Amino acid sequence: MQKIMLLNPKGGCGKSTISTNLAAYYASWGLNVGLADFDPQKSSLNWLRLRTFDLPKIKAINANTEHFLYPENLDYLIIDTPASLEREKMQQLISLTNSIIIPILPSPIDIQAAGYFIYQLLLKYRITTEDKDICMVANRVRERSHIYSELMKFTDSIKLPLIATLHDSQNYIKYAAKGASIFDNKEQSALSKTIEDWMPLTDWLNSKELPNSYKKNIN
Repeated sequence: MQKIMLLNPKGGCGKSTISTNLAAYYASWGLNVGLADFDPQKSSLNWLRLRTFDLPKIKAINANTEHFLYPENLDYLIIDTPASLEREKMQQLISLTNSIIIPILPSPIDIQAAGYFIYQLLLKYRITTEDKDICMVANRVRERSHIYSELMKFTDSIKLPLIATLHDSQNYIKYAAKGASIFDNKEQSALSKTIEDWMPLTDWLNSKELPNSYKKNIN
């Protein structure tokens, strides 16, 4: 089982949006996917409640760090984490996962918060790319803005790979309102530019050890 965690203690950086779309991406391949929501607001689980029966099934997991149980037959477990994590809870969550994705927004406050968090992750918690597969994802980006240039300078200075840049798009809001994702749209040609943003991230994740059922589906 591949366990992928969205992690950034800064609220509003897009963890739930990336978690739900990533879960839908793997579910679209017919895989057994679970979505674990540790956030007290339960945004990911609320999204799943809106999901219609004709869409690929995703297992809802109402999670907390004290009593976290998930089905053992899953191919992928996507973990949506809360903001403002205490040290002990942070360590518990990190211990659960194979891959960590850190979403970062192009804003001065978010860049500063991300820098502090990554400093803690690498030094305080002593988590390295040798221990976990870790990457950054720039989220809600408008490339022509000045702050985007500042975000790129910041990510260039960090010893973690910036894998993908997800552009600001109303498509996420449009489909989330129906419990769907950009990967659930049968007319994906209309979303080709938005989906293309995800290819570096999905390629990076799929370069890790894949479940046999996934290999069968993509061959």
